[in-house]
Amino acid sequence: MNKGRILVVDDEPKLVRLLRAAFTATGFEVVSSNGAEQAVEQVALEQPDLVILDLMFPGTIDGYEACRRMREFTDVPIIMLTAKVRDADKLRGFQAGADDYVIKPFNTQELVARVRVALKHAGAAHPAGTAAEITCGPLHIDLARRQVSVDGKEVHLTPTEYNLLCELAQHPNQVLVHEQLLSAVWGPEHRGDTDSLRSFIYSLRKKIELNPARPALIVRTPCVGYSLVTPAEKD
Repeated sequence: MNKGRILVVDDEPKLVRLLRAAFTATGFEVVSSNGAEQAVEQVALEQPDLVILDLMFPGTIDGYEACRRMREFTDVPIIMLTAKVRDADKLRGFQAGADDYVIKPFNTQELVARVRVALKHAGAAHPAGTAAEITCGPLHIDLARRQVSVDGKEVHLTPTEYNLLCELAQHPNQVLVHEQLLSAVWGPEHRGDTDSLRSFIYSLRKKIELNPARPALIVRTPCVGYSLVTPAEKD
C-alpha cells in the first residue's frame, strides 16, 4: 500500500539511494531532485506529500530559499536534512517554513518516524495548499518559477513588488488593509509605513495595468487598503 510520495532533495547520490531504499521498504513512493531550483518546480508539478530537503547546493539558491519559495504555494510538510548543528541554523530553517530539522548523520528509522508524524500532523497524505499558478484576467503568476506575465508577456518585478503582488493575488477580491499588507511584505515593524506601500503599489500598477492611471486590477479602497480584482468580480 502506497503511504504517500516523498521528494528527496539532495546532491549526494549515496544518500538519495539510502533514503529511497528506507522509504520504499516502508511503503512510500520516492522521487528525487539534486538541485534546489529544480525541486521547487517539482513540488509544483508533481505535488509530493512531503519534502526532505538538504540545505547546501552548488546552484544559485540554497535549501533555505527553496523552502521559502515552496511555502509561497504549498503547505506540504518539509523536513530539512543538514550537517549544520547551530541553533541559529535551525531557527533560520523554521523561519523559512520547515516543519522539522534532522542533523546528519542520522538514524533512518528515526527519520521514517519523523516523516510519519509530519504527515499525521498535516492531516492527510496530501495536505491542501494554494494553487501553484494564479490567473487574474490578463495577469498570470507562476508561483513556483516566480514569473509574472500580462497578456502572455513576461513582466520583470523587483522582489518586493513580486511579494506584494503575491500577497494580493492569494486573497483575490478581498480588501487587504494597509497594516496587513505592510506586515506581510515588509514585517510587523513597518505596519505604519503607508507611504512605502503607496509607492510600491504605484510602481506595480505601471508594470501590470493596461492603463495605470485607471487601474483595473489593483483597486484602492480609500482609507482602508487594496485588492486584486478579477474581471468577473468587477462592477
